Amino acid sequence: MEQRFPLIGERFPELEVKTTHGVKKLPDDYRGKWFILFSHPADFTPVCTTEFVAFQRRYEKFREMNTELIGLSIDQVFSHIKWVEWIREKLNVEIQFPIIADDTGAVANRLGLIHPGKGTNTVRAVFIVDPEGIIRAILYYPQEIGRNMDEILRMIDAFQVSDKNGVAIPANWPENELIGNEVIIPPAADVKTAEERPKQYECFDWWFCHKSLE
Repeated sequence: MEQRFPLIGERFPELEVKTTHGVKKLPDDYRGKWFILFSHPADFTPVCTTEFVAFQRRYEKFREMNTELIGLSIDQVFSHIKWVEWIREKLNVEIQFPIIADDTGAVANRLGLIHPGKGTNTVRAVFIVDPEGIIRAILYYPQEIGRNMDEILRMIDAFQVSDKNGVAIPANWPENELIGNEVIIPPAADVKTAEERPKQYECFDWWFCHKSLE
């Protein structure tokens, strides 16, 4: 059977990975929690260092949202350990989340993280996985552009609000240009519901209704 890369809506592949915090089994070791697996091109590189510091600065916010972080690159464990030590000693930041040491490239190849034009380097990818082990979002970035961690925090918040309330989330939420911090009611599936919607909610039209979560 041909192996292909995982897609949004599918279960995260079962993988046993070697990390700076010991061996972990994905996604089972994170059952009941959201987790973000993010890959970086290499240790001891400037953009990646800024990203790890940025993730760590927000780590408590992620954990408050029942979300764990796990990094990955095609480097050996000792390289990860020395890099984390360097960040602590030079930048006074303690990296508290695990980093996968994918020195064989097996994990990166399974997840589609190898940059085609950069040899064995991994792209900047982000997998957002829910408490049931289902992939909810996949983001890819080029090597030269660092990620926006606040957007990743916003996505976790948005997923949790959407799942809990059965609603959709507008652009730039919670500061949307049309409806502010309100959320969107899913489109009506029949004529009767469409006719009732404007009586129940604030609407621009029957197919675009919104409400406050307060």
